[in-house]
Amino acid sequence: MTVDDTGSGAGADAADPGEDPLALRLEQLILGAERRYTPFQAARSAGVSMELASRFWRAMGFADIGQAKALTEADVLALRRLAGLVEAGLLSEAMAVQVARSTGQTTARLAEWQMDSFLEGLTEPPEPGMTRTEVTYPIVELLLPELEEFLVYVWRRQLAASAGRVVQSADDEEMVDRRLAVGFADLVGFTRLTRRMEEEELGELVEAFETTAADLVAARGGRLIKTLGDEVLFAADDAGIAADIAMRLVETLANDETMPELRVGMAFGTVTTRMGDVFGTTVNLASRLTSIAPRDAVLVDSAFAEELIRSGEAPASEAEAAEAAAAAEKEGEEPPVYRFALQPMWQRPVRGLGVVEPWLLNRREGQA
Repeated sequence: MTVDDTGSGAGADAADPGEDPLALRLEQLILGAERRYTPFQAARSAGVSMELASRFWRAMGFADIGQAKALTEADVLALRRLAGLVEAGLLSEAMAVQVARSTGQTTARLAEWQMDSFLEGLTEPPEPGMTRTEVTYPIVELLLPELEEFLVYVWRRQLAASAGRVVQSADDEEMVDRRLAVGFADLVGFTRLTRRMEEEELGELVEAFETTAADLVAARGGRLIKTLGDEVLFAADDAGIAADIAMRLVETLANDETMPELRVGMAFGTVTTRMGDVFGTTVNLASRLTSIAPRDAVLVDSAFAEELIRSGEAPASEAEAAEAAAAAEKEGEEPPVYRFALQPMWQRPVRGLGVVEPWLLNRREGQA
């Protein structure tokens, strides 16, 4: 937000005369209030400095508007709330800015997707001669209250799930630096597809892939960290859960003739979490393993393999599995049931990470 600490200036109290009247009506409908404040006036009314107000607004992803009268009472309240959290010592100023940035980035993408989807699904206007722009107003008017309540519901559900994971952490350090299974799933040959397919067809393929991946990850107990068009990043607290997700992704896409082949790379280890994203060597290793994974296959690092063996999800070798089965039979007990099989691959140098020992992950026969 470009600042003018005097709060004065030509045109400060007037809306841009070139603005579309329908756009202004739509804005007022969504915000539920009229434009009343310049940025300087909003900051002063909220009791915060113009500098801090600008940091908050930029963090939320809003454009600089100079000193135009474009802000509402809700904008003032939002500034006051953020500043109040800082004043009460509940958040540091840096953390409050981070809250604004994470919320802004997430909801910006959500808002763009919703508007595109709603208008794309509109095949014909309710009245002849109406433009798509004119149809937007009644659509938003009908959907706004329902979507607002649904958004709050989903957020509370996600917050409850996240709070549960924090409570289960072994110590405070695990809240930031945690041991997780991290996986990348990548569509094979996507670059070539972009040259052969029409844009609309390509968009439908990407949406189908992201939807399939998101549903599978959520259903099996993992977390979808982000989507990157032809690639998804997911994580799970348990290596067995992550292994099941990876195998189901490969199996599902292999049975879909409309989808390209898939390759998955996974690693297990300490991961730094920030603003819903994950970082660190473990994430980098998972990405590198994805790039060298065979088609329709899953590669894991040695730490991931060791975790599956430790938890009884996979034997160290088929010979060990046979020995365990023979020993159980001799004692009249049920043999151990392993869900996955691990096959060591050739060690190889990986750029930036040294020499790694990948393992090929498969399901054991009869374990779906």
